[in-house]
Amino acid sequence: MNKTFAKLLVTVFVTALFITGFNAATVMAYTPCDLYDKVWVLINNKFVDQTNNNQDWQRWRHKYDDKIKTNEDAYVAIDTMLASLNDPYTRFLDPKEFAEETNSIKGSLKGIGTQIAIKDGKLVVVAPIENSPAEKAGIKSDDEILEINGESTKGISVDKAADKIRGEKGTTVNLLIKRKGEEKPLTFAIVRDEIEIKAVSTKPPMDTPIPNNIQYIRLSSFISQNAGKEIGEILVKNRNKDGFILDLRSNPGGLLTNAVVISDMLLKGGVIVSTVDRDGYKETARAANEFLTKKPFVVLVNKGSASASEILSGALKDNCRATLVGTQTFGKGIVQEINKLPEGSGVNITIQRYLTPNGNDIHKKGITPDIEIELSDEDIKNKNDAQLKKGIEVLNEKINGAKCCR
Repeated sequence: MNKTFAKLLVTVFVTALFITGFNAATVMAYTPCDLYDKVWVLINNKFVDQTNNNQDWQRWRHKYDDKIKTNEDAYVAIDTMLASLNDPYTRFLDPKEFAEETNSIKGSLKGIGTQIAIKDGKLVVVAPIENSPAEKAGIKSDDEILEINGESTKGISVDKAADKIRGEKGTTVNLLIKRKGEEKPLTFAIVRDEIEIKAVSTKPPMDTPIPNNIQYIRLSSFISQNAGKEIGEILVKNRNKDGFILDLRSNPGGLLTNAVVISDMLLKGGVIVSTVDRDGYKETARAANEFLTKKPFVVLVNKGSASASEILSGALKDNCRATLVGTQTFGKGIVQEINKLPEGSGVNITIQRYLTPNGNDIHKKGITPDIEIELSDEDIKNKNDAQLKKGIEVLNEKINGAKCCR
């Protein structure tokens, strides 16, 4: 193993995952009111918008002092307080939810395997996890979830929706889905399961044949701590290939560090991403002058490519390192910090927005690929991956000397 590869296998948690610790004595000293106040202080000191959604944040600090008697009271009060920020990504996690988030980072979770978000006031699917019950049942990116087990999702938070969708292995959750292009809502009965999050696959979808001189890599999530290591191993193992296709379609993101580490593997210097905090302080992550391969790259993206997927895509596009093929990405250009709270709960706080190397703020906008091509329902029905085929065509052009950026 060369020194460069060894260096890149080390994934260090930075702002995307910062977990504060509490010793046993500290936990015992905390009351439900203390828990509420701890979250208030964290938001006051860290939330990216110093106006806290144009409101007097002080009004929340002692609003429920005479009402909070139990942890459950504190949870409800915290949820109400955070809802006033109008940021679906800043959210409180009770002990069960925080444990599930921690397990997903470690590489496993239970449920149906889909990431959800609030977009334009609606509960939508960002992307189903590859080979998950949700994907196998036919759930797609951008599906709007109208009902969960017969209950309307109107006005629901991401946390409450996720809690309703999750459940024990072998049990069923019923989703009513509104899908673009469909006149009537669709009903899905999905059996929950334990899901192993395997970040990387080299098997192309729809059994699309890949030329022997090209290596196809599917990265389905940036959540697992092993994502960077798995990508690095494939790059080293296939260093003799003429070019690579990196498939980030329906990849909902995950750890910022994974996006930075993988970008560093592919770039010889240059900016990877910049983050800007509430005070306007800008930090810039730059690639080293070493890389694992200089072979041509094509990256496949779609509307389910979000967060860390957009950081990696933006870094490779703006540095003229790869050609992006597919459709507009999701548009999540903000960074959350994970804070561990007493008694096993936690709070995710939006602490930064990020910019691509060219200084583009892609939040709620997404990244436009160099070559736009849709994957129609007819393509899927006929197992014709038009986007991957176009990617192969473009990559062969690059291998034969065509310019990187278009």
